[in-house]
Amino acid sequence: MAPYEALYGRKCRTPVCWTELSENKMIGPEIVKDTEEKIQIIRQRLKAASDRQKSYADLKRKDIEFQVGDKVFLKVSPWKHILRFGKKEIQVQQDLSYEERPISIQAKEVKQLRNKSVSLVKVLWQHHGIEEATWEPEEIMKAQYPQLFESGMNFEDKISKGGKSCNAPN
Repeated sequence: MAPYEALYGRKCRTPVCWTELSENKMIGPEIVKDTEEKIQIIRQRLKAASDRQKSYADLKRKDIEFQVGDKVFLKVSPWKHILRFGKKEIQVQQDLSYEERPISIQAKEVKQLRNKSVSLVKVLWQHHGIEEATWEPEEIMKAQYPQLFESGMNFEDKISKGGKSCNAPN
């Protein structure tokens, strides 16, 4: 007895065998023809459902036109999450990209993996709040932004002096 049959008390009816229970077994080209008909029915029903959803979405969709000089909100989707820019001023290049710069290192942590240790730093980025700070590999950040690590103050000193960033302007 097949596992499906044991669990549900009836034979599994795969798309290949979607026939009425009372019908005799089909052989050869008949089963191919029947399967193709079933696939056509499935495609038609999926298209009908897709068209129905599209018609609902189209009712809410409207065309928007902008003029030169209009102020607009940008919605940017980086790797990890969606950032919404409210009334922040950012400089956008011609290709609609902008440069993201780190402001300060907020914390340091050593992540212990099976065979090695990875040193991470929590980076506060320009144009983002503290809740959007990200953990980055310390080696990469030191290579790209050495000025963040030039301060003689270590992270323990930073915490004991009120939690201010060692690289933030006073």
